[in-house]
Amino acid sequence: MTGLGVRSSSYGSLDKTGLNGVVLPIQTSTTTTIRTKPSKMHKEREREGVVHWICKFAGRKKVGMLLLFLISAVVFLRVLFVGKGEDGQEVQVPPSLHFNGSSVVNHSSMFNEEQNINIRNISFNVVFSPPPLHFLGYTLPQGHPCHTFTLPPPPADRKRTGPRPCPVCYLPVEEAIALMPSAPSFSPVLKNLTYIYEEPLNRDTEFGGSDFGGYPTLKHRNDSFDIKETMNVHCGFVKGPQPGRNTGFDMDEADLLEMKQCRGVVVASAVFGSASHAFDDVKAPQNISKYSEETVCFYMFVDEETESILKRERGLNDTKKVGIWRVVVVHNLPYSDGRRNGKVPKLLVHRMFPNARYSLWIDGKLELVVDPYQILERFLWRKNATFAISKHYRRFDVFVEAEANKAAGKYDNASIDFQVDFYKNEGLTPYSVAKLPITSDVPEGCVILREHVPISNLFTCLWFNEVDRFTSRDQISFSTVRDKIAAKTNWTVSMFLDCERRNFVIQRYHRAEQERFARQKPPVPSFSPPPPSLPTPVLISSDLPRKVSSGRAGRTSPPRRRGRDRRSGARGHRKANLPVRLPDSA
Repeated sequence: MTGLGVRSSSYGSLDKTGLNGVVLPIQTSTTTTIRTKPSKMHKEREREGVVHWICKFAGRKKVGMLLLFLISAVVFLRVLFVGKGEDGQEVQVPPSLHFNGSSVVNHSSMFNEEQNINIRNISFNVVFSPPPLHFLGYTLPQGHPCHTFTLPPPPADRKRTGPRPCPVCYLPVEEAIALMPSAPSFSPVLKNLTYIYEEPLNRDTEFGGSDFGGYPTLKHRNDSFDIKETMNVHCGFVKGPQPGRNTGFDMDEADLLEMKQCRGVVVASAVFGSASHAFDDVKAPQNISKYSEETVCFYMFVDEETESILKRERGLNDTKKVGIWRVVVVHNLPYSDGRRNGKVPKLLVHRMFPNARYSLWIDGKLELVVDPYQILERFLWRKNATFAISKHYRRFDVFVEAEANKAAGKYDNASIDFQVDFYKNEGLTPYSVAKLPITSDVPEGCVILREHVPISNLFTCLWFNEVDRFTSRDQISFSTVRDKIAAKTNWTVSMFLDCERRNFVIQRYHRAEQERFARQKPPVPSFSPPPPSLPTPVLISSDLPRKVSSGRAGRTSPPRRRGRDRRSGARGHRKANLPVRLPDSA
């Protein structure tokens, strides 16, 4: 006969003791269970005997204090072992690195979600909280050289007054790689971002737009600046659901599949030609670590004209590689202006590499000379930023920038004036100290560092829409897009010094400028060989001077000139023998 029992909180079995202290029989199906149960009960009785023995010789308060001391000691030793043993073997990071509520270390190898700690007959669980869902930054320790690093004063060189690079404190490549966040950064307000695909294409708008970027109305534009949790916006490639497939700015299927495999860091650049010459040369990055060569995706986008030049001059073949760059040939370019075509990979790299986490854009005129991981650590991760760009080295006001563009003939003056007046009517004001902590409204847009999170992706989408609607001078529209998003969220752009940018990229001349300099080089002067030396004359008696009585021979050399005659003659002699220094080829 089977009786009822009380379910144990420790093992989940039925005790043999009834409600009134009567032992109830329990029916079992096998003898194996019968042998196992008494052994457990025997152990429990032994443990209870130990507890009774302790209680016999000490008061209950002393027993509780003893047990509490034992528990505390075991927990302390466990934490000390984990902290010094396993944690120190995960990654090599700067000592005493303080993480702001986050970690770049994979915690799964260090702790389970639950760990059981047994002390004699006492069993309890220690629950460790999982790592946070977002990266929240870190702070270098007080004694770290980069923590106390300050810019030295610029060198006193009166001959060179223009922009120049300044020192930057990078972490070693290994430490920078170890500090790569394991979780994405927080995206304020916006969580889900999708992109508009129009079929057929609606061309009804007030002004601006293109078949590649669409024709959003001014109402669409205003709605796109109303930041919500879920948004659907214009972001180029509007003629197809898959960027690069019959959308304009088309790429080969093999290239698109390779680009989808990039899941970490992307370094992107572009060289687009014109009717007469390629705009830039492909420049090989320098000082790239072996790890970056294996893990970072280096992509160079070119048009068909530049492809033919690379085949002829750089040996481009079926491997599609020029040095470290993978060359992607773009077909069906959406714009006739090479500079405007370059804005597609510059601002819409997140659409072309949908699985990448970080990207570094550099203009085709620049040469990368620092490892990408070191750059990202210095300007993104250490700053806890998702978008970083350098300030213009001289101008920080949009109105001044617009006038400089007009003076340099960067775009037609009427279009620049129309764009500036439009922004002015929306509330754009000249830069002043009232905008602090914002230090500039004008970027030097040849380098962009970004993390691909929804809010930074939205920023570049809306920035591209302004370039597509107005002029291609993206410095003019930058601050308007930034300030409109910042008004709805607490997100903003991190702007660093232009001299810091010049530390990790070297600016080279455009191809057209190089060809112009080559045409302007002065001809190398050709010096005729000196005449052969005359044979040494042989003196005979008739050639000797007649007056030798005083011991002085007659003067055989021309008289020495004195005063101004001597100085002018010597000066003219030096000029005649100066070497000619040719300008360095760019």
